[in-house]
Amino acid sequence: MKRLLRSLRKGLHEAVRLLLGALPRRWRFALFRRMVDCDPSPGTELQLKIADTREELESCFALLHDAYVAAGFMKPDPSGLRVTIYHALPTTTTLCAKVDNRVVGTISLIREGVFGFPLQQAFDLGAVRAKEGQIAEVSALAVHPDFRKTGGRILFPLMKFMYEYCTSYFDTRHLVIAVNPNKIELYESLLMFERLQAHVVENYDFANGAPAVGASLDLAGVRKRMKRLYGGRPLRRNLYHYFMKLRLPNIQAPARRYHTTNDPVMTGELIDYFFNQRTQAFAALDDRKKLLLRSIYDLDAYTPVLPTVTEVAKVSAALRRHQRYSIRCPARFSVRVPDGIARVRLKVIEMSLTGCLVQCAYEIPAGVQGDLVVELGAGDHAVVPAAVVRRTTSDGEGYYGMRVLVPDAAWTACVHALEQGQTHADLERLSQPMPLTEPGDLDDGLGDASSVAGSRSRSTAPMP
Repeated sequence: MKRLLRSLRKGLHEAVRLLLGALPRRWRFALFRRMVDCDPSPGTELQLKIADTREELESCFALLHDAYVAAGFMKPDPSGLRVTIYHALPTTTTLCAKVDNRVVGTISLIREGVFGFPLQQAFDLGAVRAKEGQIAEVSALAVHPDFRKTGGRILFPLMKFMYEYCTSYFDTRHLVIAVNPNKIELYESLLMFERLQAHVVENYDFANGAPAVGASLDLAGVRKRMKRLYGGRPLRRNLYHYFMKLRLPNIQAPARRYHTTNDPVMTGELIDYFFNQRTQAFAALDDRKKLLLRSIYDLDAYTPVLPTVTEVAKVSAALRRHQRYSIRCPARFSVRVPDGIARVRLKVIEMSLTGCLVQCAYEIPAGVQGDLVVELGAGDHAVVPAAVVRRTTSDGEGYYGMRVLVPDAAWTACVHALEQGQTHADLERLSQPMPLTEPGDLDDGLGDASSVAGSRSRSTAPMP
């Protein structure tokens, strides 16, 4: 009887899909938007957070496995889990939705790391890469069957959490996604995604050879488009208000000591559990990918659990160390000039004990020395003398390598935490107490890094 009901239900869905397909595209999209039902006041039993415990991650991977098997996107795995190599990377964040402490929804965000993106094997991302801003792939979406027919009770909060995390915490401007052709119009009509290419990829390996369509979304421009489409609608049908204006207390935002832009959760124990014990996800890696993993996880806690590499590969490899944490710290660089002090705003995007990489829109000559004032986190500042060593350009932006001449206590503590931490929760524990400094408000005019009596300051001006 159950088999008959499933067959009838599937037939009905197919008939509805064919009927919708016969309508003009504009009508279909308008109908999809009228079907939106997003609850602006979900109950307190709903919790949205980063999956960062073994129990939460295992529940997410099990939910994903069952959903992918049911859809034909993967063959059943003996572990009952869908765990990919991308889940091992610190540039991947898995979000989860929990109801009464039970995981009922999950989605993963994969920012570009040492393995690239899953969909780049089938789709050309050249047009997206040509634009400013970092890219993240939306992947591994699953909602428990008990909550798939509840009018978006789980899906819409999970998507809102995804949007807020990408725009406020993950340093992401562009989202890319590969979805089944039957679902692409929902992403286009409701969330403003645009197709990467006209044709369908008939055999997408990452989804067990199922057909797929690639699409992208520019998060910087979506606000105006959503306001135009949803601005005057009732609250439960207004995705503009839901995504852009509404504050959901159900969302548990990540707590960060520093201005990091990712939230790694994989300890050595978790990597061993998910990639060696429960699954054999490491087994198919070639030596280069194994070395890349080791270049990220270069702490003693990870060495015994990472896949082994042949001696020949070890000798021939010349891979740079990849950081587990990415940062984006507002800063200013102040230099004495004949008529006062010149100041430029910049962003510190990599740092070590003796140097850093900064992003700046203005040209700064090599060899210039000055005071670098960096907001490492809320209430944490470093003030260090620094010198410009080299300059490179990419996509119209200037990137400068700087040598830190004398690191202060705040700089040293931050670097120590970034180098020794395994997860985002470690940064607070590994940080030493910060000395009191008063460098001014970096978000409001950037203040003064140093002063010269009677001098004229030129804030955010290009260096002479």
